Amino acid sequence: MTDALNWYGEDVATFGDRLEAARRNANLSQRELAKHIGIKNSTLQNWEDDVTEPRANKLNTLAGMLNVSLMWLINGEGDGLEASDENSVSESNLAAALIEIRELRVQMMHSANRLAKLEKRLRNKS
Repeated sequence: MTDALNWYGEDVATFGDRLEAARRNANLSQRELAKHIGIKNSTLQNWEDDVTEPRANKLNTLAGMLNVSLMWLINGEGDGLEASDENSVSESNLAAALIEIRELRVQMMHSANRLAKLEKRLRNKS
């Protein structure tokens, strides 16, 4: 199972993974980066999701904005992100993950209750 806080791995990263990791490392939202390079947010999202790829001029702009080499962005070789200490997680990332866990737990409890009610109704009809 992939660790949600450590999802990026050099050995399996796609172009979109590297782009997203570099954007996050630069502390930019998709919207902010898209605005800086003059594209729609949906275009950047498609690049990060590996649905489409940018043209050469945008690749150069991305590499410069994100402070990574063009080759690293394209194929993972060259100057890219510094290796991070797996034990260091920013407090904001940790807080966001905990909030998401709580929200998921509440959703799961509601779903379990709905499932139990549905099961009861089905049993009563048989």
